[in-house]
Amino acid sequence: MSNTKIQLDNFTKKLNDDAFLANKGLSNEVGIHILCYEPEEEMLIEHYLQKLDTMTSIKAHIIKCDLYEIFLEICEEKRVLDRIPPMEEQKDSETFLKMISYFATPQAFVQKMDYSPHKPGDVLLIYGVGKVYPYMRCNHILENIQPVFPDIPVVVFYPGKYTGQQIKLFNKFSSNYYRAFNLL
Repeated sequence: MSNTKIQLDNFTKKLNDDAFLANKGLSNEVGIHILCYEPEEEMLIEHYLQKLDTMTSIKAHIIKCDLYEIFLEICEEKRVLDRIPPMEEQKDSETFLKMISYFATPQAFVQKMDYSPHKPGDVLLIYGVGKVYPYMRCNHILENIQPVFPDIPVVVFYPGKYTGQQIKLFNKFSSNYYRAFNLL
């Protein structure tokens, strides 16, 4: 059995853990957890996330947020989705990324994820981190999510490594972030 499968089995058990669901035991820190996996295991993660919808044995109420779907929604709302491919061809990468960053901000992503009221037992799952790179970086979203979700656990499915000080997307691109916990 792969390490990722073992992690997913352990995560499923966490979804029934009362202390985890109550966001307790974190020394008053925001309950942001990172579940790291090897990037080549992306299909396994997607399959697991689909399967979660049918798991009747878990206590948690799962709220799933696909960052790529959120990115598309933001682009649609700004009426630029159909213009992105031609813009990408016409502009150099740096200029294109700068244009996107005016409206696809970390705050816009978090606003799309926000819902009210948060209920005991809710768990917010964030995935699609690799699909939105380089338009959005996970550490920017996590910095902005802290004040919005202080009362429920947030779990980021992350294709790469987290050292407690840095997240390394695809085991290649490093960013500083230290306020999360390795989930397992």
